[in-house]
Amino acid sequence: MSIKEGDQLPAGTFKVMGKDGPEGLSSDELFKGKTVVLFSVPGAFTPTCDAKHLPGFLELAAEFRAKGVDTIACLAVNDVFVMHAWGKASNVDEMVKMLADGSAEYTRKLGLELDLNSAGMGLRGKRFALVARDGVVAKLFVEGPGEFRVSSAAYVLEQLDS
Repeated sequence: MSIKEGDQLPAGTFKVMGKDGPEGLSSDELFKGKTVVLFSVPGAFTPTCDAKHLPGFLELAAEFRAKGVDTIACLAVNDVFVMHAWGKASNVDEMVKMLADGSAEYTRKLGLELDLNSAGMGLRGKRFALVARDGVVAKLFVEGPGEFRVSSAAYVLEQLDS
């Protein structure tokens, strides 16, 4: 069953790259007492993710902050080294937190996994975005297969006022 608006986000740990290497970041550290926009991509460096999804959030990061968003985070079922390399290649700096969910553990807890075995990509995450306030899903935008509209930065930004 998929997470829905009004649900508490599940407890879990993400991997992020720290100054001295990979570190754990708990869901409490990420969400507690904050407004967070979390968006998920099927894979780092993949065409839509790399050309549109991540760049959109980078482009609009200041506007999200102006609307009270404390953190923008990108989640993918990739390892921490890939997520770090993608963030570095995309010049994310501190604008977007790059979260690795290498074994899809957190993605499965959300109920938003995507089986791409037939494409040789294994288990991934669906393309989605959510707005969380103090760990509770306030808004959820899940894309249909092959779509990129409701999880885009521009769309999510517009929905912050509604």
